[in-house]
Amino acid sequence: MRVISKKRLRLFWEMPGRENSREALQVWHVVASKAEWQHFDDVKQDFGARVDQAHGKTIFDIRNNDHRLICSIDYQRHGVLVLWVGTHAEYDVLNKNNGKKLKEL
Repeated sequence: MRVISKKRLRLFWEMPGRENSREALQVWHVVASKAEWQHFDDVKQDFGARVDQAHGKTIFDIRNNDHRLICSIDYQRHGVLVLWVGTHAEYDVLNKNNGKKLKEL
């Protein structure tokens, strides 16, 4: 898969206090970049319980659920668009009010 944008991941792990996400995000990037996902079941096979779907987006648990990564996956064009990365607490804010802010990503 073609992952857009690694820069968003890097900017997150370079933020003070979030350096501990670097290794897990890099591993996620390597796995996603090498993947040939055709549908969500393929993603689930690679990430198991650490991935879910909500409001048309794919949500990955990163670093033992400390962080969340939200992506849009285009299976036909083999692309993964990184929409958002943040802490679990920040994700909870996005998910309030039936996921109102999550839907806006």
